[in-house]
Amino acid sequence: MSITSTLDLAAVLIFALSGGLAASRAQLDIVGFVFIACLTAVGGGTLRDLLLGRDPVFWVQQPEYILIATGAAIVVFFTAHLLESRYNTLRWLDACALAVAVSAGTGVALSVSAPAVIVVTMGVATACFGGLMRDVVCNEVPLILKPGELYATAAFAGSLTALLVLWLAVPTFIALLAGAAVTFLLRAGSMVFGWQLPAYKSRPPR
Repeated sequence: MSITSTLDLAAVLIFALSGGLAASRAQLDIVGFVFIACLTAVGGGTLRDLLLGRDPVFWVQQPEYILIATGAAIVVFFTAHLLESRYNTLRWLDACALAVAVSAGTGVALSVSAPAVIVVTMGVATACFGGLMRDVVCNEVPLILKPGELYATAAFAGSLTALLVLWLAVPTFIALLAGAAVTFLLRAGSMVFGWQLPAYKSRPPR
């Protein structure tokens, strides 16, 4: 299995778990759990593959991704009640998935020799789109849009880091690992220490 396939697999599993937790907060039935988990798990990768013209899309070519997401949803359906804070667990799972998906999207774009700006864009899209769809469908304010959250910024920094490290003639795996680490550290710092970008503040018209 290639590096990008392994990263896609990890991202699918972790995002599916977060999707299952979102479904538990919305008190859906088991079919709803599977739908939300699969939507979250493959949403970002599907957008990436469609934009890059990859045919077929990764989970169509390898249906085991859907089976893994389905299995994760079923596990969460029967175990979510054991968690002390499902929302807090969801956020940390989402942070892990964000980091892995950034590297997966960046790696796939690199594998098709996409220009640098597209590489970074695909890293961000792969990482953010699944979680965005999860939150919208579950009628939650998307994490990517919540004030004071480093989310898309963390994904952007991680993908850019991977690209810059790769330009230093470092092996691809190490570069993608560096990108994942930067993404996770920024996202975790935002959740734990309140790191954030300055927000727009309106001023009276002159």
